[in-house]
Amino acid sequence: MAHQEKATSGVEWRITLEDGSSKSLVPDAGPVSRIWAGLGGFDSRVGSERMALTAVSLFYFMRPLYNGLGGNAMWAIMTVVVVLENTVGATIYKCSNRVFATTLAGFLAFGVHWVASQSGHEFEPLITGASVFILASATTFSRFIPSVKALFDYGALIFILTFSLVTVSGYRVDKLFDMACQRISTILIGTCLCLLVTLFICPIWAGEELHILISRNMDKLANSVDGCVDEHFDYNDEHKDSDKQPDKKLLGYKCVLSSKATEESMAKFARWEPAHGRFSFKHPWQQYLKIGASMRSCACCVAALNSCIDSENQAPDFIKKHLSNICLKVSSSSSSVLKEVAKTIKTMKRSSSIEFLVEEMSSAVQDLQNEIKSLPKLLSPPEKSLRGSKPL
Repeated sequence: MAHQEKATSGVEWRITLEDGSSKSLVPDAGPVSRIWAGLGGFDSRVGSERMALTAVSLFYFMRPLYNGLGGNAMWAIMTVVVVLENTVGATIYKCSNRVFATTLAGFLAFGVHWVASQSGHEFEPLITGASVFILASATTFSRFIPSVKALFDYGALIFILTFSLVTVSGYRVDKLFDMACQRISTILIGTCLCLLVTLFICPIWAGEELHILISRNMDKLANSVDGCVDEHFDYNDEHKDSDKQPDKKLLGYKCVLSSKATEESMAKFARWEPAHGRFSFKHPWQQYLKIGASMRSCACCVAALNSCIDSENQAPDFIKKHLSNICLKVSSSSSSVLKEVAKTIKTMKRSSSIEFLVEEMSSAVQDLQNEIKSLPKLLSPPEKSLRGSKPL
C-alpha cells in the first residue's frame, strides 16, 4: 500500500544500466537555480558589503540626494569600500581613525591655508609646501612608534592623505572651507552606514571569533598530541591501513603554529568592540594572546616529536616497548587536560575536574621520568658476562 502511494505521488524516470541495475534520472538544475544556490553559499560578510554599497550608492543615483552633496558623494562610496571590514571591531577601528584623522587634517589644512593667504602671494606656496612636508614627515615617523602603530596606523595614513589633498587644493580653490566640510560630511555618511550595517544588521564580532579560534586550536593541539604518540608507537592498528586519520590529527599543531597573526589581529580589533553577548567591555582579550603563545610552544614540542616519526634513526624496539605504555599514558592525560581547558574556555565556566586531570598528568610525567632514568640499566651489559670475562 505504501509503495502504491509512493508511485502515485509523482512520475519518476529510471534507466537500466549495463549491470542490470536501475537508476533514477534527476533533472539538471537550470541557470537560475544554480545562481540562486551560489548566492545562498555566501556568508554575511559579503552580504553586509553589498548592503552598505547599495545604500550609499543612493546618494549618487538619486537626484535630491545628489544635489545636496554633488560630486563629493563619490567620497561616501569610497569610504564604504575602504572602511567596511569583516568584523565589527575592524570596522569601528577604521571608522574612528578615518573620521578623527579627516576632521583633524581638514581643520589644520584650513588653518594653514588661512596663514598662507595672509602672508602674501609670494610666500603662500612656500608656506603651503613647507607645512605639507613637515606635518607629513612627522606623521610618517610617528607610525613607527609601537603604540601609535597599534591604534592609529590607519588614521595616520588618512591624515597624510587628507591634509595634503586639502592644503594643496586650497592654493587653487577659493571656497576651501566648503570643500573641507563637504568631504567630512560625506565621510561621516559612509562611516555611519558601515557602522549601522555591521553593528545591527550583519554583526560579526572579532572577540567571539577569537574566542572560538582559541578553543578550536586547543582541541586540534590535543588531537595532535594523541596522534603523534600513537603513530610513533604504532598503537593504533588502523594507522597502518589508512593514512588519512593520522594526517588529520597531526596537521592540527600546524594550524596552531600559523595562527599567531590572526590572533593578534582579532585581539586588536576586539578591544574596539562594545559589550556584546557574554563579553563585557573590559574583557581580558590580552589573556587570549598569552594562551595562544603557550599553545604555540606546546605545538613546537609536538612538531619535534613528529619529526621523530619520519626520522631514519629510530630507537631500538625494546626501548620503544619499554616506554610505550607510559608515553601513551602521558599523551592521554595531556590531551585530556587540553580538551578540558578548551571546554572551559568555550563554555566560560569553571571546570570541576581540571585539578584532578592536572594531578594525573603530573603523576604520569613523573612516572615517565623514572622510566627514563632506568634506561641505562637496560643498555648496560649483564653482570655475569662481566664477571666471566678475563683480563688480557
